Amino acid sequence: MTTDSQLQAEKIYALQQSRVQKFRTGTTISLIILLVLLIVAFSGIDLTGMGIPFRTIQLDSAFMRENAAYIIQGLGDTIVLAIVSIFLAGALALLGALGRLSKFPPAYAIATFYVSLIRGTPLLLQLFFFFLALPQLGIRLNGWTAGVLALGINYGAYMSETFRAGIQSVGQGQREAALAIGMNQRQILTRVVLPQALRIIIPPFGNDFISMLKDTALVAATGFVHEVLWRANTVGRQKFKSMETLLIAALCYWAITIIFSALQTRLEAYLARGERGR
Repeated sequence: MTTDSQLQAEKIYALQQSRVQKFRTGTTISLIILLVLLIVAFSGIDLTGMGIPFRTIQLDSAFMRENAAYIIQGLGDTIVLAIVSIFLAGALALLGALGRLSKFPPAYAIATFYVSLIRGTPLLLQLFFFFLALPQLGIRLNGWTAGVLALGINYGAYMSETFRAGIQSVGQGQREAALAIGMNQRQILTRVVLPQALRIIIPPFGNDFISMLKDTALVAATGFVHEVLWRANTVGRQKFKSMETLLIAALCYWAITIIFSALQTRLEAYLARGERGR
C-alpha cells in the first residue's frame, strides 16, 4: 500500500522531470532559432522590417565549395601539431611540478623561474622568439619545430600547476605507508602518487589539449606550417574572399573542438565511474 510520503516523493520526482524536460525543450528551440538566424544572416537576401531595410551577408558559395577541401586538409597538420605539442607540454609540466615540490633549492628555483617567465610572456612572442630570434645565435628552426617548442613550453608552464595540484592531492599517509613497506621515492612516485594524481590531472589536461588545438592557428604566423588557418588565409587573400575562407576555417576548428570535447566528456564520465566504484 502506497504511503503519503511515497506519493509525495513521486510528485516531487515527476515535477523535477517535468522541469528538466521543459528546460531541454526550451534549449533545443533556442538553438534552432539561433541557427535559423545565422543562416538568414549569411543568406545574401535583403529584408525589410518595420520599413527599415536589412542587408544580409552575401557569400560566394561556389568559391567556398571549390576551396573547402583544400582548407579542411589542414586539419591533419593541426591535430598532429597539437598532439606532439601536448606530449611535450605534459613532460615539461611533470618536471615543473616536481621541481616546484622539490626541497632541492636549484630544482625549485629553475622550475619557478620557468613557470614565471613563460606565464609572464605571450605565446605569440615565444613562437617568434624560436622562429626569428634564435637564428641570430646560429640556431635555425623550421616552422614545425618552432611551433611545437612554443606550444609545448607555454602549455607546460601552465599545466605544471595542474600537475602539482594532482600530486599534492594524494594523502601524506599513503606516502608514509609506501615508505614503511620499503618503497623508495621513485617507486612511491610512479606506483602510488602518479596513478592517483592522474584522475585529477586528466580532465584539465583534456581542456588544455582542446585549447591547444585552437592555438595551433598561431603557428600559421610562421608561414611554414600549412594548417587550417594558413590555408584559409592564403586562399582568401589571393582571391579577396577572406570572409568565405575564414568561415570555413572557423567551422573546422569548431568541429574538432566539439569532437574532442565529446571524447573528453566520455573520458571524465569513465574516470568518475571508477572513482565512485572505489
